[in-house]
Amino acid sequence: MNKTWLITLIILLNSSLVWSKTLDIVVVGLFKNQAVVEINKKQRLLKIGKASPEGVTLISANSRGAILEVEGVHKNYQLGSHIGTIYKQPVEQPTVNIWPVNNQYLVPGSINGYSVEFLVDTGATDIALNKDTARRLGLNYLDGYKLWVRTASDVVPGYGVILDTVQVGDITLHNIPAIVSTGTSSNTILLGMSFLGQLDIHQVGAKMELKKKF
Repeated sequence: MNKTWLITLIILLNSSLVWSKTLDIVVVGLFKNQAVVEINKKQRLLKIGKASPEGVTLISANSRGAILEVEGVHKNYQLGSHIGTIYKQPVEQPTVNIWPVNNQYLVPGSINGYSVEFLVDTGATDIALNKDTARRLGLNYLDGYKLWVRTASDVVPGYGVILDTVQVGDITLHNIPAIVSTGTSSNTILLGMSFLGQLDIHQVGAKMELKKKF
């Protein structure tokens, strides 16, 4: 095979790959079990179960619409509908798996770049920490808004703040509400729903799986 033919073959192969990934489809005629479809400006008469040269297969058709299969995906098309198709693999969102220790789900993470350990608490509205921990993390909590925090035994003053970044494993979220309690001695940081509410949470046996939604 000479060099000219080899270059031509490569161009044709690359063109076919692009063609299969990017299609401009317009339904221009609908009949029972048949459809006239314009694919990348070329008109095709499609019959059920038979693929066009571009790889578009008619699944069903009537006077109201047609179902076409493109790259293994079924889509509904109506007369005159104009759909450009560019298929991309969905982005895999980061996942964190946590196993219980003494019936508690503890997980390392960070707040504004400082390493911490969280206790996962789906019953807590926000991330919650005490004033000593807030100071260690460099939080100017006194500039936050004042509120009252209900503990197991009392109601104590606190402050609402916004954390720039909160990270658990490969999951990083920004601008997360938190509460700093001035009357709590525990250094445990509760990972509440202001963070967890933005994740999908699944329980698989004893394992807790956290996955970023988008």
